[in-house]
Amino acid sequence: QVQLMESGGGLVQPGGSLRLSCAASGSIYIMDWFRQAPGKERELVARITNAGSTYYGDSVTGRFTISRDNAKNTVYLQMNSLKPGDTAVYYCHAAISGINYWGKGTLVTVSS
Repeated sequence: QVQLMESGGGLVQPGGSLRLSCAASGSIYIMDWFRQAPGKERELVARITNAGSTYYGDSVTGRFTISRDNAKNTVYLQMNSLKPGDTAVYYCHAAISGINYWGKGTLVTVSS
């Protein structure tokens, strides 16, 4: 059983920054950040392998950076130049042997 726990959400003004963290209970090869805004489907924000290869969704490319500390089994999402459209619950995700594991999510609200 893999456990994922997110932290770091909160209220930030447009143009501001936040860093999210996701602590995993063990070593995971690929870890993702998804987000779900009210009334919208959950979408992939960013992905990172344990070798450091990354992928970003079009809406966050150039503003968000995913990174990881393999020694701590932790993945980070640095979010800069935040927009109101980034308001969502952000979830950490891992797929292992065909099973999807999700954290409980952390709310990010971008508002003045």
